[in-house]
Amino acid sequence: MSAPVRYRGSRSVQRPAPTSEPLLGYADLAIDRAAERRDDDEAVARAASAPGARFLPFLGDRPVLRAAGGGALDPLFDAEALAALGPSERAAFLGEIGGAPRFAVNLGDGAAEGIERADDLASEDLRALAWGERLAPEVLALAGYAKSMALWHARNGFCANCGAATRANASGWRRECPSCGALHFPRVDPVTIMLVVRGDNCLLGRQARFPPGMWSCLAGFVEPGETIEEAARREIAEEAGVEIGEVTYELSQPWPFPSQLMIGVRCEALSDEVTPDLEELEDARWFSRKEVADMLGRPREEEAFVPPPSAIAHHLLRRFALGR
Repeated sequence: MSAPVRYRGSRSVQRPAPTSEPLLGYADLAIDRAAERRDDDEAVARAASAPGARFLPFLGDRPVLRAAGGGALDPLFDAEALAALGPSERAAFLGEIGGAPRFAVNLGDGAAEGIERADDLASEDLRALAWGERLAPEVLALAGYAKSMALWHARNGFCANCGAATRANASGWRRECPSCGALHFPRVDPVTIMLVVRGDNCLLGRQARFPPGMWSCLAGFVEPGETIEEAARREIAEEAGVEIGEVTYELSQPWPFPSQLMIGVRCEALSDEVTPDLEELEDARWFSRKEVADMLGRPREEEAFVPPPSAIAHHLLRRFALGR
């Protein structure tokens, strides 16, 4: 079994300085996306056959991983190991890490049975892998990027304009309809996630789908015709009945479920009264800075906790707890 892959950044990409704080999930990927080569079919074909080329295969929306020794999991396969999984379709050229090409791949349905039988292979939910910190941060970021691209291809086999089958080109960065000529491109959906504060308290909510005991920041999609600030104010009013004044940007995160950009903002509440929409939330209430600090350090089995470091909500709440 091969050793776990170690990733090195492209010379053209600068990684953030080391920090003792937890890293944001799915982010800070040191990769040269090599966008200028996407339309060069010959160059991308050579990259796919290069000795250092690695492929991230997906079975539906789940990455396929292999045991890499010491309990580590590796989502990268060389060409020979990929072929052993069964029929596949290259979804997209992702770029290069340390000069080594990376590709997202969709496996055919026939691969599932072989993966289930293999002792050293598994297909697992990416969110669960992140929650359990079972992938190194840079590997998780690459897998999230690959998942968004692989799933976009799997879901866009037919033209939204005329219904005809589409075909991939531009190394997986475009789908073209041969019938009506429409071009389709990978999309990213913007979502606001809001740290709502009033003095030394912040507003958190619970959804029915959350694990028992978990509270998090409110969030919602940006709608057509809205600014980020307008979306944040609307979502908070709809879900919690709280009027918001100033809205300021904090940080963002790619979120590959399936392909969203989480835009973290801090929102100043103008009142204390909370009226949760019980169709959207199980509950919403104010938490003190100390309560949030305590919840940040609790495991998910405790009575009340917040999302793990793989989620942007954790980082927004950490900033609040530290008084930033």
